[in-house]
Amino acid sequence: MAYRIFIGLIFNFLISLSCWADVIEFKPSQPSRHVVVKGDTLWDISAKFLKDPWQWPNVWRHNGQIKDPHLIYPGDIITLCFIDDKPMLCVNSNDERVLYPHMRPDGTDDAIAMIPFEAIAPYLSSPKIVTKDELENAPYIIDFAGEHLIAGAGTKFYVRSILKPDYLAYTTYRPGKTLQDPDTDEILGYEAIYVASNIILNLGDPATLRIINADREVRRGDRLMPTSENTGAFNFFPTPPSKQINGTIISVLNGVQELGQYDVIVLNKGEKDGLKKGHILSIIQKGKLISDPFHINKNELVKLPDEEAGIVLVFRTFERVSYALIMHTSRNIRILDLVQTPEK
Repeated sequence: MAYRIFIGLIFNFLISLSCWADVIEFKPSQPSRHVVVKGDTLWDISAKFLKDPWQWPNVWRHNGQIKDPHLIYPGDIITLCFIDDKPMLCVNSNDERVLYPHMRPDGTDDAIAMIPFEAIAPYLSSPKIVTKDELENAPYIIDFAGEHLIAGAGTKFYVRSILKPDYLAYTTYRPGKTLQDPDTDEILGYEAIYVASNIILNLGDPATLRIINADREVRRGDRLMPTSENTGAFNFFPTPPSKQINGTIISVLNGVQELGQYDVIVLNKGEKDGLKKGHILSIIQKGKLISDPFHINKNELVKLPDEEAGIVLVFRTFERVSYALIMHTSRNIRILDLVQTPEK
């Protein structure tokens, strides 16, 4: 029975390498085998075996026996095996499908995804982060056909002004949150919330468009921007930033109060700060101040140590902010918790 190497691992000890991210550790309680089922992700499976599941690509890069990484499929069995006396995770399968571990949003085959795509799909194209000028200077809805006060799918409406035929599809947005840096109060961008998708019927001032579908009621004054390409099709390996990044969680996109695994958050760092799609960051919670009633100086204040509380994966970046998916939590996560490049 043929073996396909999925992830090379170093077991029970740390090897000193040039890059700190190359140190891979098994969990003390890793299973002896795992049968892949539909709904599994590469992240979840790696998390069963690895202390840091995002580190699996580093071993592929340093293992000379691995020429082509493979995706894994439901029914594959992942077991601990030994190659050249080194412990590895191997995939037991009867075929030789050779693929690259990446997200498969179009469902063209049965290979499992890297992360749960449905968790981030609604946020890959909308909402978007724009500047104040982009919002204020965008074409806006002046009226609806048929004397509607508000409108939905199928309604024609009039916009000032779209004169150039560069785009056939426009998206309706509505101003959302103003995103500010919690430390400096500097405005980092403005949220543009998706309202509806439209097609142009006639250019002009006003131009005539029709609503194709809508998430909410369309109103006069709503702004339109050219429909952007869907950013869902991408391949990446999770990896820590190459430099130190220290940021803050400044907002949450799905309206929840208690943040946990697979919630989508907004960070106050973006492309300008060196963040890229696929970057992994640790969530850090500041240690609280408590009084020490046993000290010679009664009730002296003591700051408890900062604690790592989880891991996030950046999946969409803008100039000054980024969207990230919470991949793992060990504590309750809150807005204003810190994020940083994982420690060595």
